[in-house]
Amino acid sequence: MLDDGRFSDVERDAVYRAIFERRDVRRNFLPAPIPDSVLTRVLTAAHHAGSVGFMQPWDFVVIRDPAVKSVVKDLFYTANAEAAMKYRGERAALYRSLKLEGIEEAPINIGVTCSRQRGGPHVLGRSTVRDTDLYSTCCAIQNLWLAARAEGIGVGWVSILDHGALKLVLGIPKPVKVLAYLCLGYVSEFATQPDLEAAGWRARIPVDELIHYESWGKKLQGDRRTGDAHHEGVHENGRRGKN
Repeated sequence: MLDDGRFSDVERDAVYRAIFERRDVRRNFLPAPIPDSVLTRVLTAAHHAGSVGFMQPWDFVVIRDPAVKSVVKDLFYTANAEAAMKYRGERAALYRSLKLEGIEEAPINIGVTCSRQRGGPHVLGRSTVRDTDLYSTCCAIQNLWLAARAEGIGVGWVSILDHGALKLVLGIPKPVKVLAYLCLGYVSEFATQPDLEAAGWRARIPVDELIHYESWGKKLQGDRRTGDAHHEGVHENGRRGKN
């Protein structure tokens, strides 16, 4: 790190690499276990996320037991069958072809929760936006994801689950909210594109279309780009398809 607080070029590029090469991983998990020391580093990174009022509302339920994973997998099957009914025609066929979880393949599953009463009834900064505890927990999940990517660990978020049923399986107290169910493990490779983009489900929106200046709808004209957009372009050109 430089004296003025900036990261060196190598350090900065490593941060951007973790961001741009992060993937929602559902396949290619290896059976190799994640050492406890590595898992601790990843969870500690998650715990160092920013939280409104320093509330730290998150908890992490680490799951290795195949029997528990099997029950959770059944919950996925039920929820996924219901979700598939929302689509018709080619979209339905494409949906059913997607692999949307790696519950049993991943060595470790992690349930991430948000304790909404943590910090008491008056959490600094939360009086006007009640859901900042949920946002804070999402920041912890992103920290976990990026730290895992730097460790060569794939992470997949299984969002197609009945959280009420999941709470019963994991013994989570009623007042505590489930926010995410994650699958973690070393992988044989990281995809160069997000799975849904590669499958043609959705395309990435150009970042310039999403930036407004001073008020909604006011955008720069011409070819000017943001620094992050430029960095993304440099990263893509420099990688040449390699991780």
